Amino acid sequence: MLESLGYHYILSDRKEDILSAKKLLFPGQGHFEQAVKNLEAKGLKNTIIKALDKGIDFLGICLGLQILFEESEEAPNIKGLGILEGSVKKFQGIKTPQIGWNKIKTRGNSNFDDDYFYFVNSYYVMPKDENIISSTCEYGIEFTSSIKKDNLSAVQFHPEKSASAGVKFFKKWLEL
Repeated sequence: MLESLGYHYILSDRKEDILSAKKLLFPGQGHFEQAVKNLEAKGLKNTIIKALDKGIDFLGICLGLQILFEESEEAPNIKGLGILEGSVKKFQGIKTPQIGWNKIKTRGNSNFDDDYFYFVNSYYVMPKDENIISSTCEYGIEFTSSIKKDNLSAVQFHPEKSASAGVKFFKKWLEL
């Protein structure tokens, strides 16, 4: 997606690269515990916090959203990054994972539009501060589909798999 939009990027787990980046993109696929343990093993947990404190724009996608919170039902004994207060809950009483297109409803602090985006998730975030919620979605319940706080943005959906809506989303984030 980034290449098709004409943006240069590097993949890196080096602290120097992260702290000197203009923007950080944390894609997410996998398990909460493994993601957090990998960040801790590489010494990147505090690096991400420092990057955010420096004002570097951050975009977390799917698991990249969930690990920002304090805890997750996916890994009850593992603490998340704790950058945001709240928890990650498993959908109850409906088929999981949610796979497919779903329409989001944006709020006032959103920098993108209501549209259909592609989701693959069994969990959703419950922020303690509802003011950081930038969009919601319906899947059995109304749940947070994105958050925005200062230079930190994160989404539960996959903009890279969301066709034209995803292209528009990335363009807006990249041009911030």
